[in-house]
Amino acid sequence: MDLNGRSVVVTGAGRGLGRAYALALAAAGAAVVVNDADAAAAEAVAAEAEALGGKAVAAPGAVGPTETAGMLADRAVEAFGRLDGLITNAGVLRDRILWKMSDEDFDTVIGVHLRGTFTCVRAAVQRMRAQGEGGRIVVVGSPAGQRGNVGQTNYSAAKAAVVGMVRTWAMECARDRIAVNAVIPVAATAMTRTIPVFEPHVRAWEEEGRPLPAWLRAGAGFGVPEDVAQLPVFLMSDKASGISGQAIGLGGDRLSLWSHPQETVTAVGGGWTADGIADAWPAVFAPRAETVGIPPVEEP
Repeated sequence: MDLNGRSVVVTGAGRGLGRAYALALAAAGAAVVVNDADAAAAEAVAAEAEALGGKAVAAPGAVGPTETAGMLADRAVEAFGRLDGLITNAGVLRDRILWKMSDEDFDTVIGVHLRGTFTCVRAAVQRMRAQGEGGRIVVVGSPAGQRGNVGQTNYSAAKAAVVGMVRTWAMECARDRIAVNAVIPVAATAMTRTIPVFEPHVRAWEEEGRPLPAWLRAGAGFGVPEDVAQLPVFLMSDKASGISGQAIGLGGDRLSLWSHPQETVTAVGGGWTADGIADAWPAVFAPRAETVGIPPVEEP
């Protein structure tokens, strides 16, 4: 992939998946604006990107506020003369079961993931439309947003919402040749290390450099951040021309395309009563009822 001449902003790029995205883009020739709430981490990743032969600048700041979003778009133009792409990766966790989740827990996660995605994409699209040369937006979702996850009311809601916005933005931005897609990553990070089935494997990889087992990479689609980083590189490239409005998953050795919500079965009656619904449900609807939650992962 050759991304020379393209300028991309990556939010939350100080560590984990965001760092992997920024370095992969730089290795492909893109000029990268490295954003993170941790200024030292942003500077360190920008230096790593330049060591790969790429161009990079740090732009620290917590996403969410309109002012941060505008600063990131402006920083790309100031440093590289243009803005061609955006990856909205910044995020935080405040996991609590529903009845123990505070307003602050909810608002903090929604503010970073949902509002932060909205403000950053709005600012980027405004700049891209002014340039008149199209662009690429990559929004980072999560399996928790696609299927739900216990203890993550705030996170699941935000991640489901950003993928919903992708479908709307793909339509709104099509005339300006701005493609908008979501990636659904699964990788060893500080976030996934909190999941019991993944924890020992993530710890062994982080602390001992031990490769993740093949059954986990293929069966669970769980790998390292560098595995996922190639997907945004592809979506920023000419080879992804025409792809928009999609939710694409990558983790370990498994690449996937998520479906949009859609009706799975319908029945037509002459005006549905509660009793009529009760009669129809067991035979018509119950067999097609959807499961919820991320499927369990078991070592073979």
